[in-house]
Amino acid sequence: MALKITQVKGLVGTKPNHRANMESLGLKRIGHSVVKQDTPIIRGMVHKVRHLVTVEEVAGE
Repeated sequence: MALKITQVKGLVGTKPNHRANMESLGLKRIGHSVVKQDTPIIRGMVHKVRHLVTVEEVAGE
């Protein structure tokens, strides 16, 4: 199982650790999507920035 993570809000005015999480997830701009493996680490990162992203489960690698 994999997660498709899409950035839906900008990073202006966010906390530095939220920006770092978004960078670690590979998200650079609004509308940008990445597909990541569904692991507890990725879930935790998404949970920290859940107000900035949307998450969908997709059939993955």
